[in-house]
Amino acid sequence: MSLKLFYAPGACSFVPHAMLELAGAPFEPMMVKLHKGEQRSAEYLALNPRGQVPVLVDDGEVITQIVAILLHLDAKFPQAGILPASGLARTRALSTLVWMNNTVHPTFTHVFMPQKFTDDEAAQKAIRAHAVQTYRGLLGEIEAMAVKASPWLAGDQPSALDAYALTLLRWGGYAGIDPTTLPATWALSQRFAALPAVARVIERERLQLNVYQPPTAA
Repeated sequence: MSLKLFYAPGACSFVPHAMLELAGAPFEPMMVKLHKGEQRSAEYLALNPRGQVPVLVDDGEVITQIVAILLHLDAKFPQAGILPASGLARTRALSTLVWMNNTVHPTFTHVFMPQKFTDDEAAQKAIRAHAVQTYRGLLGEIEAMAVKASPWLAGDQPSALDAYALTLLRWGGYAGIDPTTLPATWALSQRFAALPAVARVIERERLQLNVYQPPTAA
């Protein structure tokens, strides 16, 4: 078996990165430095012409898009509990995973990179301000899920949902949202981060769990 995961520290690629470690799978982590534009290199674009992370290469086969990667890993390592195995629990977990990926994640893109949507600076500020408020509400939905976690979002085993929740909450710090104001999600993220396999990923990516900076007094 030959697995390579192309990831960027702190990006959504944290989710499959954590799942591979939790699965105990042998894989080669390949860091992509987004701030240096490595995702736009000819070598990387040959793998993923969209210039995005994550990318999983499995015995030479290239897989892109986080949901597709997670479903591939779930089929390959069913014992890892990346998603519940079957039934309504699996359906509900997939529903939440896709919502995180197609709604919460793109909302943060409007916060972090409003220039992707307009070249008008005033409009960029308006987009960001609106997206921050929307993102806060979406994190509130995750908080409601975390309150009911038993003990993890998908049930009795840590899953991709917990990894994505940690990522989305962490990003909230960059949007000016204090993670401690979402206590159930913050506690869940801390428990997930403390798992030895996940701790290895956090160390490899050199992540700080709470990146929130209180506003300075005028």
